[in-house]
Amino acid sequence: MKLLKPFSAFLFLLIGSFSIAQTNDLGAWYMYFGNNKISNKFNFHNEIQYRSFDGTGDLEQLLIRTGIGYDLTENNNNVLLGYGFILSQPYRNGEKTENIEHRIFQQFITKQKFGRFNLQHRYRLEERFLEDDFRMRFRYYIGLNIPLNNKEMSPKTLYLSAYNEFFLHLNSSVFDRNRVYGALGFVINKNMKIEAGYMNQIQENKNRGQIQIGFYNNIPFTGN
Repeated sequence: MKLLKPFSAFLFLLIGSFSIAQTNDLGAWYMYFGNNKISNKFNFHNEIQYRSFDGTGDLEQLLIRTGIGYDLTENNNNVLLGYGFILSQPYRNGEKTENIEHRIFQQFITKQKFGRFNLQHRYRLEERFLEDDFRMRFRYYIGLNIPLNNKEMSPKTLYLSAYNEFFLHLNSSVFDRNRVYGALGFVINKNMKIEAGYMNQIQENKNRGQIQIGFYNNIPFTGN
């Protein structure tokens, strides 16, 4: 329980910031990520993200992603084919609108370890089917996890998490957006962890901050 105290305090501060969310244009993303083994080589990816304009009930975007991945090497170098459903409710001229997007994506993830530094690279290509348009986009993500109270990302470990991800259009103006993220995480057990942090997104020359709370579930479906 002692290990949870600093994480709980950090989480409390993040939730407290919602009281000034609207005046500071600060939103919140609540995220669930599942990456579950279905055999020695195959994995099932499942993901739900609820993105809010104000940290509570003003929906900005609901994102559901799923896919099947395959490890080219043992527990690493994963290729995946997936599908995403995205419901967006942006404001235009002060009025709330609604858009639905269907998305097919292909990605490659590779991991590296240097001492306590755990690196992950993700390369993703997206085919985006909008209501009245079709677009393609490339994304590159580099993430870092650093355990604090243990040498490894073992159960009951506090860790620092950070990532940078940029997005490039393939059939319009090149730059789409860039995201920079920092967080504190806690490894609950070998298959579950939780993170709470802050992400800043640059899009159309505008900066917008997001509180992010994510839960990660890697419980295998193989019974191992």
